[in-house]
Amino acid sequence: MANIAVSQITSSKEMRAFVRFNYELYKDCPQAVPDLLEDTLETFDPRRNPAFRFCEAAFFLARKDGRIVGRVAAIINTRANTRWERQDVRFGWIDFIDDIEVSRALLEAVEQWGRQRGMTRIVGPLGFTDLDPEGMLTEGYDQLSTLCSIYNYPYYPQHIAKLGFEKEVGWVERKVFIPRGEHEANKAKYFRIAQMVQQRYGFRLRHFRSKSEIKKGGYVKKMLDVVNRAYVDLYGFSQLDDQQKEWYASRFLMLLDRRFLSVVENAEGEIIGIGVCMPSLSRAVQKAKAKLFPFGWWHIVSELYFKRKHQILDMLLVGVLPEYQEKGANALFFADMIPGGISGGYEWAETNPQLEDNLAGQMQWKNLDCCIHKRRAVFAKKLNPQKD
Repeated sequence: MANIAVSQITSSKEMRAFVRFNYELYKDCPQAVPDLLEDTLETFDPRRNPAFRFCEAAFFLARKDGRIVGRVAAIINTRANTRWERQDVRFGWIDFIDDIEVSRALLEAVEQWGRQRGMTRIVGPLGFTDLDPEGMLTEGYDQLSTLCSIYNYPYYPQHIAKLGFEKEVGWVERKVFIPRGEHEANKAKYFRIAQMVQQRYGFRLRHFRSKSEIKKGGYVKKMLDVVNRAYVDLYGFSQLDDQQKEWYASRFLMLLDRRFLSVVENAEGEIIGIGVCMPSLSRAVQKAKAKLFPFGWWHIVSELYFKRKHQILDMLLVGVLPEYQEKGANALFFADMIPGGISGGYEWAETNPQLEDNLAGQMQWKNLDCCIHKRRAVFAKKLNPQKD
């Protein structure tokens, strides 16, 4: 391992190299979708990402014979550690060539950095918060990735296992096919349930005429309030504060497609659930080569509004407040989205990762034609005490 050197990033030039290593490693992989360069650099910038108020992070590059062969971020989320009573150092944004000595060196750098700060476990892949990509792909390598999830080669989890990590938690992702013909979901089941809960509880759907209406009403932040409460007991979740909501609102609003935004309100007009979909931008981002500027934005705008070629919807968020989860509120999402999916000519919607042990969440798909096509996991290992 003498010719492998791992160093901590100290300059903006190295940070761009950190981001671009992923592009280089996956440039010939048709399933991989790169992170948008501008968004990723903003995420890593302590001056712009409000998560740095309660997170500490370091970024490492591995070089072999002078050439970059791996990268990893080390993160301590003190808010999550306090909430879950842990002393975890997270590893995220990890990529490496198929060389066990490279992956070993990267993770040892994270371990050492964490030990120096009193951490007792290493866990990942995780980001700063749950709205960052998380979980290493363990099945579904032949499937197109999404803009909001991690793609990795099959050798990644093999390396992780050899280095002594064990699975901590798993997620599944589904293709949910838009109902056609005689499928049960097309026999008005969701529409009957939606009508029933509207009449019984006074639930209603709110639709928006423009993004300006969404922005002026502060609806993105209100939707993130629902996320805070709906996801509070899910693995590793840390509450979003007002500054984070503002930051995510500015990032999400650009990509929100109001045609596939379902907001459910109770009789008092309070938001109790959200369903957020958007046309898949995977191929558009590949064509843009992960850069919005100077011309990459055109591929994204074309896919959203002008020259849609791919019949896929990405389901970004589905969440219902705990006290309403047994009252059929999610039926309103499906009753709202199914007609739009049919009229838009979409073939399927792809869910975001959903925890394997979230049985209530798993059950919501039972009346739809769907299949699990990807699995991913977070892995953990205890840290040996710091040597004097």
